[in-house]
Amino acid sequence: MRNTIRPRSSQLTALLPTADAMLLAETLVAFANADGGTLYVGVAGDSGVAGDSGVATIGAPAPGTPIGDLYPEEFDEIIQQAQRLCRPPIPVHWEQIETGGTFVFVGRVQRSTELHTLKDGRVLVRAGMENRVLSGAQLQQIAASRSTGEYEAEPVAGATRDDLDPDMLREFVEMWEKRQGRPLSRPLDDVLEEMGWLLPGGASGAGAPGAGAPGAGAPGAGVPTVAGILLFGKNPQAFIPRSGLTFVRFDGTQAHREEGDPGYGRRVEFKGALAHIIQRAWDILQDEIRVGAVVRGLERKEQWQYPPTAIREALVNAVAHRDYRLRGRAIEVRMFADRLEISSPGGLPGFITIDNIVDEHFSRNPRIVNGLFQWGYIEELGLGVDLMIQDMVNAGHPPPQFRALDYAFTVIFENVHKRQPVAPITIDLTMNERQAKALAYLQQNERITNREYQKLCPDVTAETLRLDLVDLVERGVLLKIGEKRGTYYILK
Repeated sequence: MRNTIRPRSSQLTALLPTADAMLLAETLVAFANADGGTLYVGVAGDSGVAGDSGVATIGAPAPGTPIGDLYPEEFDEIIQQAQRLCRPPIPVHWEQIETGGTFVFVGRVQRSTELHTLKDGRVLVRAGMENRVLSGAQLQQIAASRSTGEYEAEPVAGATRDDLDPDMLREFVEMWEKRQGRPLSRPLDDVLEEMGWLLPGGASGAGAPGAGAPGAGAPGAGVPTVAGILLFGKNPQAFIPRSGLTFVRFDGTQAHREEGDPGYGRRVEFKGALAHIIQRAWDILQDEIRVGAVVRGLERKEQWQYPPTAIREALVNAVAHRDYRLRGRAIEVRMFADRLEISSPGGLPGFITIDNIVDEHFSRNPRIVNGLFQWGYIEELGLGVDLMIQDMVNAGHPPPQFRALDYAFTVIFENVHKRQPVAPITIDLTMNERQAKALAYLQQNERITNREYQKLCPDVTAETLRLDLVDLVERGVLLKIGEKRGTYYILK
């Protein structure tokens, strides 16, 4: 393939070795109902798995390697079959690549403002590397969220192409080219329109970034969307008030002193494009949570009040997923002596709840999320909450607390460096003896792994013990952290 970086399956990418009409339809629906994404048809899947079909192969080629023997005429017919399985049909931009006599077909799908189903009535969303069928309750929630429209995709009243900052666009293009492993060879405005950051106008006057300043406007050029102005605007807050961030450090554990005077020792307002808001706020937060350094030999190791990766994930999530329709308040980062709170306007999006926030993923603003992902501010979609919990527990803190209201979502990090006494757990009579042993172990330890559980129950098969832990997770007793060999469980 033309790029030097081979694709891998993810929230935004599906690798399909063969063109199966039903699997294509399922993936199109899943992408359209979630964050959008890109399908690569005719390439090997990840980790010895032949694409998203889940059929393992022995000695499989590297992920993203062209392996198909499909030809364009045959593929066109299969695509038409797949579209007839979708309700309503889903717009897809297809690109055909020939490499070494093998054809690879690349399809790009945008998040849709409509709710798409399959002909058989199933509704799917993309969740990590899977196409997941929604339950009845989840379907009702996502349908209700669709009825409010996609605010980030709306045109910005009064804004023009000239309101996009050429320097921000140039910075983005540089990061995009680095991430893709190839130069941008088509007009920049084509990319902006494809990503939902610019609505088509007349004849676009912007060329490829190498031909003059990217972002130069022209008569008839497109109109920025809300996502476009927030990501690349010269002054986004002129069009979308309170779309910035406020950082406040308080002296004690309360927002006010006893006499009623403000108790803060530092207050900073951040405005501008979202990437710069994240970077500037992160610079301040690093200063605030850094407590010193230890030098061992030639190595200097920073000491942190909170694990920095967890705080950065929460900061990026707050910027990416806030409800920008709510203009009465900005994102707030409040630092107290005993905790750090990051509060984002708007409740949880789609079918996300406090109970499923670790396992599920749904973006309120997929076009903003995609921009921050391509920019490198988001490493991998769908893992942010998991990483926050893992890093806090690894650092000896309690897991972060999540507070969801109709108008705001808040993540609270407690500054506790020693394990607090755990309240006794009432053993459910329906739990088996093995599960009771696991809970007793967790009374004395912060976590339990599959290997540790096997040591507690050496005469039981690994699969039975795995199902024991899955059962406790489904009951809401345990929380699963990490993936594959790095998986462990903590009390929920």
